[in-house]
Amino acid sequence: MATPKGTMHDYTIYSNELEEEITLLAYLPSTFSPLHKYSLLIAQDGKDYFMYGKIKSVIEQLMESGKIDRTIVIGIPYHDVKDRYEKYHPSGKKNSRYLRFLAHELVPFLDQTFPTYQIGKGRALIGDSLGGTVSLMAGLLYPHTFGKIAMQSPYIDEGIIEKILHFPEPPLLQIYHSVGTNETAVKTTDGNVRDFITPNRKAREAFIQKGFLYEYNEFDGGHAWTYWQPDVPRAIAHLLSL
Repeated sequence: MATPKGTMHDYTIYSNELEEEITLLAYLPSTFSPLHKYSLLIAQDGKDYFMYGKIKSVIEQLMESGKIDRTIVIGIPYHDVKDRYEKYHPSGKKNSRYLRFLAHELVPFLDQTFPTYQIGKGRALIGDSLGGTVSLMAGLLYPHTFGKIAMQSPYIDEGIIEKILHFPEPPLLQIYHSVGTNETAVKTTDGNVRDFITPNRKAREAFIQKGFLYEYNEFDGGHAWTYWQPDVPRAIAHLLSL
């Protein structure tokens, strides 16, 4: 049986923080009605999650089977690799401004535009690689705004682990975290080759030590959409389960 299809809409908002127009890709599910309230699933690497992550059919199937809450998906595309690095990487020039954009500009716009719950637990962030990193950073910085975080193969360094260990209110955040067992030599956008699995396992220890609401999954594979896509339904089902 074919998956029911919802509708895609493009929105543009001007960000004072970033001093640029940001395009948003919004997916309203097939059963959408303005009479109901919806959870928000906000995806970094927005186009990638629609194209490679097959997020539309994942949402429809999980909603139809009664596994997740009613959900609207918002994708935030990046311009190019450099733009992505500057916004997503903890050392990126625009990183702090991008985090402020998410919390102070994007969320008010979405709450005004769609019938949302308008609480942290009603908003989930998802991202792969650096997109997962910036999603985690947003949750740690604004836990009352973003209560649920899914990160697939995130970039992790000592600074991020310190932030996890010093986060004062772990019960506020629900985390889904996955990484591939073959991610031992990942070529990153800055031209380096990095071991991803070791720091991700270290982050896992930190999350567990601090008592976060936490789900961890190691999949058999590397740092690519081939392996992230099958993990997307797991991540979303865990975060948005009824």
